[in-house]
Amino acid sequence: MLSIGELARASGLTVSALRFYDRCGVLPPTLVDPVNGYRWYTAAQVTPARLVAGLRRVGMPLAGITAALRLRDDPARVGRLLDAHLRRLEDGLADARRELSRVRALIDPEESWMTTRITLSPAALAAAVDAVRFAVGTDPDLPVLGGVLLDVESDGVRLVATDRYRMALARADGRVDGPPVRALLPAAAVDEFRALLDTTGQVRLTVADGEVTVAVAGVEARSAVLPYEFTDYRRLLHRPADATARRVPVDVATLRSALRSATPTVTREHEGVALPVTVLGVDDRDGLRLVDAAELAGPNPADLLVGVNGDFLLDALDAAGGPQLVLELDGPIAPLAVRRPDDEDTFSILMPIRL
Repeated sequence: MLSIGELARASGLTVSALRFYDRCGVLPPTLVDPVNGYRWYTAAQVTPARLVAGLRRVGMPLAGITAALRLRDDPARVGRLLDAHLRRLEDGLADARRELSRVRALIDPEESWMTTRITLSPAALAAAVDAVRFAVGTDPDLPVLGGVLLDVESDGVRLVATDRYRMALARADGRVDGPPVRALLPAAAVDEFRALLDTTGQVRLTVADGEVTVAVAGVEARSAVLPYEFTDYRRLLHRPADATARRVPVDVATLRSALRSATPTVTREHEGVALPVTVLGVDDRDGLRLVDAAELAGPNPADLLVGVNGDFLLDALDAAGGPQLVLELDGPIAPLAVRRPDDEDTFSILMPIRL
């Protein structure tokens, strides 16, 4: 048996950390002396303790550490958990770089806008615009949602749009020259830029001095960026490795036809407006089904149901493109995700409507 001090030295965890992980149920001792309360561990607990120490050093949240210990005998699932955390760290570093650029701009206004250029395919940028344009907001009281965010990364640009009830994200790879930068473009400018992209060759995006310029096939268009801070969307990018959402493949033509011909399941009031709600579920063969009002009102409705705006779902299907998509259902209070089966970077989410 090892004392708590001996396990601390063997694992790299402090004594106080071992006490904390005992209280949380992550790494309980094998034996606690009933008289003096001393904790005792076995040699077999050294490796799990070292695993906890390593994950703690890289900032893994407590839930992730718990999952990694639980899944220790499944290296593939633990690997996915680690990959997801690494992506979060990389995203955090990119966010920190952008924030420090803003801080430098406050200190030295001449650094307020450094020039960033992105060269990419017109078809790739057009596809990204088409995938997100439907989710742009139109509420005049929320002008920050009335545009599309261009989030330039080290190897491309991500486009994001939301109206609070749905959000769409897409990405286009490209060659980037300059620091990461964000620019929020008004919807009218996005539409103007999109009209230039039905061509071949290369398109160059330039972000500088509070403007975005698009140059393609000898034609140039520009727009001032909107002076608003866009919502934080990055937490949506990566699903947890142990996510419980059901991934349901759907034939888009069949689902579109069913949505257009079906009567909404129920009506719910939202902000004083009667809102028709389409309820989705999963059948016995793991396929998607539309739930009728009788089942929803019955004594034992299925657990895995989600209510959405049917028109919004049709918009998401049309924007995603392709004959096959994947819908992710995770219960009545979780957003519904609409994904392409071969592209994890392009997807949309619809906020659920309370049933």
